[in-house]
Amino acid sequence: MGVGDVAGLIAAIAFAILVGFLIYPLIRLGKLFDQVALTVKESGDHAIPALDEGVTTVKQVNKSLADVNRISDSASTTATNISALTDLYGSFLGKPVIKAASTLYAVKTTAQSFFSKKSGLRSTPAKPSAPTAVKAAASQTKEA
Repeated sequence: MGVGDVAGLIAAIAFAILVGFLIYPLIRLGKLFDQVALTVKESGDHAIPALDEGVTTVKQVNKSLADVNRISDSASTTATNISALTDLYGSFLGKPVIKAASTLYAVKTTAQSFFSKKSGLRSTPAKPSAPTAVKAAASQTKEA
């Protein structure tokens, strides 16, 4: 055995020791990949029903929104109809009622002025002149 054979033997032993040390991490890495594959499979198995439930929920929400849209359209139509009906009543009854009220007010005012002139009484109290009102206000503040 020569020097080259001994060097080859040492290299082979070193390579065998290196392979021995690398086998354990490679086995662990293989187990990790197996577990990752199992997790991905289980996630897929659980994700598909969750997605199906999500799709069902979205369909129900869309159905509810369609119902809400129908209701809001009906409410809008009802509000428009009520507005038109209010305008109709206002034009049909409002103007005659205002005219009748103004006529009654005119008759009442005329009757009051007629009877107050006849009896010599005034229907409204006389307003004090500005200097008299100022004097009265000044005397009240002095008394206080």
